[in-house]
Amino acid sequence: MSSYTPPIEDMKFLLGSVLDYDARIAALPDWDEVTAEFAGEVLNEAGRFAADKLAPLNLPGDEQGASLADGLVTTPTGFPEAYHAYVEAGWASLSGSPEYDGQGLPRTLQILLDEIVSAANVSFGLFPGLTSGAAEALAHHGSDELKAKWLPGLVTGTDCGAMALTEASAGTDLGLLRARAEPVGDGSYKVTGTKIFISSGDQDFGNNVVHLVLARLPDAPAGVKGISMFLVPKFLKNEDGSMGARNTMSVGALEHKMGIHAQPTCVMNYDEAIGWLVGEPGRGLNAMFTMMNKERLFVGIQGLGLAEAAVQKAADYARERLQGRSADGSRAPVAIIEHADVRKMLLTGRGFTEAARALATWTAMQMDVASRHPDAAVRAEADAMVALLTPVIKAAFTDMGFETTVIAQQVFGGHGYIHEWGMEQFVRDARITQIYEGTNGVQAMDLVGRKLALDGGAAFERYVAGIEADIAALAGNQLLESHGEALADAIAALRRIVAMLVENKGDVSALGAAATDTLRLFALVSLGWMWLRMMRAAQGLDTPLAQRKQQVGAFFFARMLPQALALAAQVEAGPATIMAMDAELF
Repeated sequence: MSSYTPPIEDMKFLLGSVLDYDARIAALPDWDEVTAEFAGEVLNEAGRFAADKLAPLNLPGDEQGASLADGLVTTPTGFPEAYHAYVEAGWASLSGSPEYDGQGLPRTLQILLDEIVSAANVSFGLFPGLTSGAAEALAHHGSDELKAKWLPGLVTGTDCGAMALTEASAGTDLGLLRARAEPVGDGSYKVTGTKIFISSGDQDFGNNVVHLVLARLPDAPAGVKGISMFLVPKFLKNEDGSMGARNTMSVGALEHKMGIHAQPTCVMNYDEAIGWLVGEPGRGLNAMFTMMNKERLFVGIQGLGLAEAAVQKAADYARERLQGRSADGSRAPVAIIEHADVRKMLLTGRGFTEAARALATWTAMQMDVASRHPDAAVRAEADAMVALLTPVIKAAFTDMGFETTVIAQQVFGGHGYIHEWGMEQFVRDARITQIYEGTNGVQAMDLVGRKLALDGGAAFERYVAGIEADIAALAGNQLLESHGEALADAIAALRRIVAMLVENKGDVSALGAAATDTLRLFALVSLGWMWLRMMRAAQGLDTPLAQRKQQVGAFFFARMLPQALALAAQVEAGPATIMAMDAELF
C-alpha cells in the first residue's frame, strides 16, 4: 500500500488554469513575484516535507498516543523532532506577518499547506494550526506591548498557541463560563479556573505555550458581555525576552478520545496564573471570534485533508485487491475497482475532495483580496464572501469529509475495520471535526440566521450572481451546457429556500429544522460551481488530470448534485413533523 501523495498537480491546476490566481493574487501589492509558478514550487516542497516527515508518524502516533505522567505531557515518538523541523523549514511562518518575522505569503498558499499537513497527520497539524490562529487574534486585538513581546514566537512557531474556552458547565453557551481574572495592579491579572477539551494545551517540544483564555473580571456582568480574553503563557518571560519561571497553570488530565490520539487534548487548571488582557474588557468573545473563525476554516480543511488521504488509500487498494468476477462473467478474480459499487464510492469521494479543494482555494483568495486590495469596496466585498462561506466550509467539508472516510473504509471491507490498515483511524480522526470549533448544527444556524442576511442579503446575491454568470458563459458549450442547466435548477431551489427562511426569520423552530439541510444544499451548489469551472478549464487538454476532471465532474452532476432538489423538498416540509412528538415519546 502506498502512503499519502500530496495532490500538488491538482493544486497547480487550480492556481494556474481554474481560479485566475496570477490575475487576482499575484497582481496584489507586493506579491508580483508570488506567481502560480512560484506557488507550485512552494507546494512541491511542502508536499515532500509532509510525505517524508509527517505521514510516517501518523499511524504509530495514533497507536502510541499522547500521555501524561507527573504533570508532564509526552507526545508520540518523533513529534518533537518533526515540529522543530517544521519550524526550521519555515512552514510555521509561511503566511505570518513579516513585521513579526513571518514570510508574508498569501493565505491561499497557507490553506493548501494546511490541507497537505492535515492529510498527512491531522494530530500534528493542530499544533501549527492553533498557533497561527492565536497569532491572528493577538495581532488584531492585542496591545502594541503584547504584540511586540509575544507575536514573534507565535508567528514563527517557536512558541505554540492554544485557545481555552470550554468549561464543564459552559460548552456552546459560553455565557455560563466561570473562570475569573483578578487584577494584580501592575497591568497583569491572576487567572483562575478549569478548562476542558483544550487541544495543544501542552506538549514536550521544549518551547512556550501561549493560551488565550476567556475569563471574567471581578465586576463583569453575567452572560457573554462579561467575558474578557487573557494571554496566559506556560512560561513567563524574563526582561531580556528569554523563557523564565513556570506559570501556575497545569494539565489536570488528558481527555480519552475517539480519535486524534496523538494530539494532547487537555484539562487545564489555571491557579492564579499570570496573564494579560487582550483587547477591551468585556469584549473577549469578540476578540476570540477572530481566532475561532480562522480555526473554523482550518477545521474544514482538516475534513478535506482526511478525506483526500482516505480516498487515495482506498483507490490504491481497489486497484490491487482481487475479488469477484468481471461484469461479463468472463474473468475471475478481478480487481475490485471493476465493480460498480466500489467505483461509485471512490467517485463520490473524488466528487467531494476535488471540488472542495477548489472552493477552499477560491475562498482563501478572497481572504487575500480582503487583506490587501487597494480598493476598500473590493476588500469589503471579499471579506463578506469569506464570512458567508466560513460556516459552509466548516460544516459541509467536515460532514462530507467524515462520510468520505467511511466510504473509503468500506472499500476495504473487513480490512478497513482493522487498525493496521489505517482506514479506521481516518474515520475516528475525522469525527471530531464535525464537533469542535462549534458543532455543525451551530454552523448551520449561523448560516441561516446570520450569514445569508449579510448586507441585507447582498452578499448571498453577489455570490449566486457570480455562479450564474459562469453558467451563462457556457451557452453553446455542448459538453457543459446541460451541467450548467442542472446547476441553475439547484440554484433556483436554493433561492426559493432562502426566500422562505427570510419570511420565517422569527420562527426559531423553522430555522432550526431547515438549517443543516440548507447548508448542505448551499454546499452542493458551490461544489457544482467549482466542477463547472474545473471541467471548462480541462476542455481541450489531453492529460490524465484533465480526463479525470471531465469524468469525475460528470459523475458529480449525475449522482451528487441531484441531492440538492431532495434537500430543498426536506426544508419545504417545514418543522411540523420534527416538533410534533412529545419529548417523553423519544
